[in-house]
Amino acid sequence: MKKNLILLLLLVPFLKVSAQHISIKKGWKMTVGDNAEWSNPNFDDSGWQAANLSKPWEQQGHANYDGFGWYRTHVVIPSSIKEKAYLKDSLLLVLASVDDNDQVYLNGKLIGEYGGRKETDIKHSHYGHREYKIAVNNPALLWDKDNVIAIRVYDTGGDGGIYGSDFNIHMADIMEGVEFDKNSDFSYGDKNLMGKSIILATKNVYQYKGTLSLKVTDPETGAVVATVKTDTAHFTKGKPFSWWFTFTTAKKKSYNIEYIFKDKRSGTELTETETTPYILTPAVGAAPRINGASVFGVRPGHPVLFLIPATGAKPMKYKVQGLPAGLKVNAATGIITGSVQKAGNYPLVFTVTNRKGSATKKFTLAIGNTIGLTPALGWNSWNAWGLSVNDEKVRTAARNMAERLASHGWSYVNIDDGWEAESRDANGKIVTNNKFPDMKGLTDYVHSLGLRMGIYSSPGPRTCGGYLGSYQHEDDDAITYGNWGIDYLKYDWCSYGQIAPSHPNLDEMKKPYLVMRASLDKADRDILFSYCQYGMGEVWKWGAEAGGNSWRTTGDITDTWASMSGIGFNQDKAAPYAGPGHYNDPDMLVVGKVGWGPALHNSRLTYDEQYTHISLWSLLASPLLIGCDMGHLDRFTLSLLTNDEVIAINQDALGKEARQYLKNADYQIWVKELTGGRKAIGLFNTSDKYQTISLPKTDAALKGYTKFRDAWRQQNLTAVSGKIAPHGVLLVTVSK
Repeated sequence: MKKNLILLLLLVPFLKVSAQHISIKKGWKMTVGDNAEWSNPNFDDSGWQAANLSKPWEQQGHANYDGFGWYRTHVVIPSSIKEKAYLKDSLLLVLASVDDNDQVYLNGKLIGEYGGRKETDIKHSHYGHREYKIAVNNPALLWDKDNVIAIRVYDTGGDGGIYGSDFNIHMADIMEGVEFDKNSDFSYGDKNLMGKSIILATKNVYQYKGTLSLKVTDPETGAVVATVKTDTAHFTKGKPFSWWFTFTTAKKKSYNIEYIFKDKRSGTELTETETTPYILTPAVGAAPRINGASVFGVRPGHPVLFLIPATGAKPMKYKVQGLPAGLKVNAATGIITGSVQKAGNYPLVFTVTNRKGSATKKFTLAIGNTIGLTPALGWNSWNAWGLSVNDEKVRTAARNMAERLASHGWSYVNIDDGWEAESRDANGKIVTNNKFPDMKGLTDYVHSLGLRMGIYSSPGPRTCGGYLGSYQHEDDDAITYGNWGIDYLKYDWCSYGQIAPSHPNLDEMKKPYLVMRASLDKADRDILFSYCQYGMGEVWKWGAEAGGNSWRTTGDITDTWASMSGIGFNQDKAAPYAGPGHYNDPDMLVVGKVGWGPALHNSRLTYDEQYTHISLWSLLASPLLIGCDMGHLDRFTLSLLTNDEVIAINQDALGKEARQYLKNADYQIWVKELTGGRKAIGLFNTSDKYQTISLPKTDAALKGYTKFRDAWRQQNLTAVSGKIAPHGVLLVTVSK
């Protein structure tokens, strides 16, 4: 997390309206630096580089650059779009995403800004989508002539610039300010019956009256499988229209839904789309099953806290054979506590019993200098709550993890930015703000559930959200974290960019993490150390050497296919550096209800894309950190997070990261080595159409392997082959 406030507009799906749009994605030029003359329409920018608005400027020759940069383009705005519009008073300039703060000039006149005019004014970043309104009679606007748009951007850290997919100019229409609220959950009935409620709402006083219809299509065949319509879609400001509908599908797969509202008076239409969920994970049985990793590392003399993850009908009894001196297990909860002084690998046998039978599992407790032997499984507050996180939301997350996810191996409850007070106490100690009245009490509560507690800071004087960082207080903070009982630290570069040189070398990038590593070693407990510095300096090559247990390899993820796939399918270069105790981190999960602040929405990833997301991150041996509202885990999201065969791929003790085995224009195959000579293989359809993807039995990757299993469906297969949905996946484990 490198941002402060993710704008609400970023969270609302982009709507298609009938007004004519003028694309402005191409033809831009850019440069880094700052000069007031660059807003002048007559400035000669011929010496600037061509800009690719699909990528941040770091990927266009400006690696690790933070600070000011400018973009310029020319566009002719035809008066015909005004004549064809129902409303004729203003234009909208749409910028997909600005990273972080901006000023926008039209023919030399400032028409919009977000984030401040001077570097010294910018305390917070304001990453997100922008829409600026321009009156049609604005003297800066030149109809049917060449217009120069100049954008001054200030990047606070990580990725910078303007980038994304939607850059356009169009007339503001009556549908601006109208939105479909699709955030209710789908209901599931017999024989593939599905139901849902959607809401049409507006900020406008206009009285909308019209029809609302939906069309369900099969993405595999293009056939329309259902249509539903109502003629009573009436709404205005403060009086939304709610509609419950049902339909039946033929198969267990995802279908496309298109919603269309047509206003009778203006004839204007508004459309929105989504896909339908389908659940592959089999229901949990009543008989005991022990899940999760088969190894756990703790340093000698440090507290052990481990919950045996097991599903089955309650109550269950837990027993452990081989526990070393200093440890005990609670037979009713399965929580192992205590400490072990002597280093060594201790072989244990877990046994879980209930009225339906018993299950056993071999397990290794590794007492030594390496912790984090498998990727962290847990939750982080940022992608749901942003800076609005508080004690109650963290307790809700912990309670729901304990009740619904801990039996599958999930264990970390991590607070991100926003918990720190405005200033330290008289002794220089870090203290909490009023949202967290008792951090030690909160940590004790999390530990009482058998879970572990995580926290967030920055090596700079301030965090990304403007709260206190750890600069020059590293020892104080590490000891405080230890006293609170913290088990995990996310350490975000943020304002350290103001301390480090503008173009830090490798030693300067390592320095703040080495300093905090030394401080954490002074705490009397294990604190997993997670670097968040966006992959600068190819951190995967030195992160372990500098004492990290995981490190971000990329900028921030968002809940779009472009973001998720662009990050996930570009991790191969870092793969050789992952292993037990040190893992590459392509950022947190964006499934379920996310929002980066108080307002939440369903992930914009399709359901097939969410299967790809979890599959790919599991293959990558990435930390799996849930980013959604844990108090509202819908049935589909819960099924994603509780598939034990998929989680086992991520938690495999070998600690290998998958490698890209095959890539072409339409699909990719990734292969991960597992313990016992097994493999996990992901076949990913990166195209927009259904296609059959196969890996022949004669392929080198399958030589000697005879057993194939679909991990999501938990079913045996006769071949590594399947007809895969657009942006979908077939995840297979193979053994001899």
